[in-house]
This record gives sequence, structure tokens and C-alpha cells, in this order.
Amino acid sequence: MNYLAHILLSGNSENVIMGNFVGDFVKGRLLHEKYPDWSKEYLLGLRLHRFIDYYTDTHAVVREAKKRIALRYGRISGIIVDIYFDYFLASDFLNFCPIPLTEYSQNMYALFERRKEMVPNSMQGMVSHMVRQNWLLSYATLEGIDLTFSRMSRRAEFLLPIQNAGMELRNNEDIYRRYFKEFYPELTLASNIFLQNSLQ
Repeated sequence: MNYLAHILLSGNSENVIMGNFVGDFVKGRLLHEKYPDWSKEYLLGLRLHRFIDYYTDTHAVVREAKKRIALRYGRISGIIVDIYFDYFLASDFLNFCPIPLTEYSQNMYALFERRKEMVPNSMQGMVSHMVRQNWLLSYATLEGIDLTFSRMSRRAEFLLPIQNAGMELRNNEDIYRRYFKEFYPELTLASNIFLQNSLQ
């Protein structure tokens, strides 16, 4: 899953949200002894991020979606599925969150600024772009998804083909929406159980 889903699946703790949000930029073993200055909730957010990634990558529905996309896009199919699923989440946001996406996005940007000491240096520039360009809200439209893929295509040569991935979504939106509707409730339940068990 991409940024919006990771944030939303974090619950209400700011520390958990921040840990989950920055998870891709923190590597290695997540031991409190290794990071004594980090709160247990922040470490929990990092672990939740890894749990979500593992659960997503190994889920049968996601694998089926990736297999379909891989026919054209090969090894970057997983990245594309993540963006597609954030589109379905964002475009129907009130079914998953009581706060409109416009307000929710601004709340999260304010949190990122308020707790910016929790954002790794290697991620600071990306977060600035996210806030300035309002990435979280842009996921709600096909045009925004096109911009997302366009930005990603400039990061590395192997990502160049991703700039056209919005067309696959347009041509088969109903198919990918069914994948999302089958998968996301199960991911939500699994994430909630992970949090509950970790907080006991």
C-alpha cells in the first residue's frame, strides 16, 4: 500500500502514524535498545508499516492483481497496484474515514510539520513536495494518479514505463476496484489486530 493507506491504518496515535508514514526510509532491525530515543509507539508504527507491506505482498488478491499488471509492466507491478489501491481509497474516502479527505490531508500535513523531527533526513525533501503538491488529495482523481506516475517515472530508469500506468487503470477500473474491495477490509482487520496485540 502507498502513503495514504499506511497513514489511515495507523489509528489515532501521532507516534504510530509517524512511524508507519516513514517506514520505507528506516532500515534494519527495529529494537528499542538500538533506538533508545525513539518512543515505543513510533517503533510500533515502523513495525506496522512492515506488517502491512508483508501482508499486502503475500495476499492472494494482490498477487492476482500484480500478475495481471505484470503482463505489461513486469517487476514494477507491485508499485502500480499500491497506487491504484490508494486511488480507490481516496476516491471513496468517506466510506473508510469519517473525515473528508480534504480535511484529513491537511491534518496529516500539519502533523508532519509538528513532528518533523521524526522524519528521516533522507525523506525530508519528499515530504516537502508531498505537502506543497498535496499528494494525498491528488490520489482521489485519475488526473492526480497520472501526476503520481509521472513523478515516479523520473526517479529511476527502470521506472520510466510507469508514466503510462494510468491508462491500464482507466481501461480496467472495475476489475481493479473489485480487487481493492475484496482486499482492503481484510487488510484493515489484520492491521487492527496487529495494533491491538502489540499494545497489550
